[in-house]
Amino acid sequence: MLPSSRTLLITALAPLAWGSTYAVTAEFLPPDRPLLAATLRALPAGLVLLAVTRVLPRGHWWWRAALLGALNIGIFFALLFFAAYRLPGGVAAVLGSVQPLLAAGLAVPLLAERVSRRALLAGVAGVLGVALVVLKATARLDGPGLLAGLAGAACMATGTVLTKRWGRPEGVGPLAMTGWQLTAGGLLLLPAGLLAEGAPPALSGANLLGYGYLAIVNTALAYWIWFAGLGRLPAASAALLGLLSPVSAAVIGWAALGQHLTVLQLLGMAVALGSTLLGQPRPERPKGEADGVDLPPLTPRTQSTSATA
Repeated sequence: MLPSSRTLLITALAPLAWGSTYAVTAEFLPPDRPLLAATLRALPAGLVLLAVTRVLPRGHWWWRAALLGALNIGIFFALLFFAAYRLPGGVAAVLGSVQPLLAAGLAVPLLAERVSRRALLAGVAGVLGVALVVLKATARLDGPGLLAGLAGAACMATGTVLTKRWGRPEGVGPLAMTGWQLTAGGLLLLPAGLLAEGAPPALSGANLLGYGYLAIVNTALAYWIWFAGLGRLPAASAALLGLLSPVSAAVIGWAALGQHLTVLQLLGMAVALGSTLLGQPRPERPKGEADGVDLPPLTPRTQSTSATA
């Protein structure tokens, strides 16, 4: 069944929220602590969701939840912050924007989803749009940073497709699945952060406010919405919504940080938004409509087992 506009709009709230990460990190968090930020985004939120849902994985879902948590959260967050510290934000964002193309490619063998030329065109145009929004002529390139950015996009694309392929165990909602993945990813990040960055520094009130926002709104709520939406959207269509994140970051930078938006950036925003819409599946026209046949009211279909956001 094709997704509704409501499902698309609700799921889009997740990448829009992720676009606020840069501004919050720059304004509220201590510098040079990327793994600490990643850990405090994931682990507390995951533990809270586990306590709320009181549902643990069973059987093969232990390793599935661990793998999804590593791909969608732990490894992805680590690579994302590594790339962000080695590259200008614009370059890192462009590398992340290739995720829809990677997800579309993986969806063919893993999900047997047919990828249309329209969706591929949308993915390519989306990369161009994001580049216009965030890339600067003075951007420097760093080999390890480039590899980390591409690997991070590949991790998130793989996690998106596998999340769609495996779905959820019967009777388990998206909130519990989100808790599993955030906890698994956070537990992976915790020792890495302690080894690489040492003990956390003394935190100010602003730091705690920033970490609290990232954990609750930017991570727990946003990923709950995201994983719920994945149950109803084609993987390639969901991945295209990720193009909204750098657009959101640019708008927040303009509104909250006093950054200027050029004509090229506004053009890039239009291209990125247009690509997101272009890559969504078209509603099917009911039989007989082309011949002017009046159709009887459709019998309501049985609802999918996927929970709504």
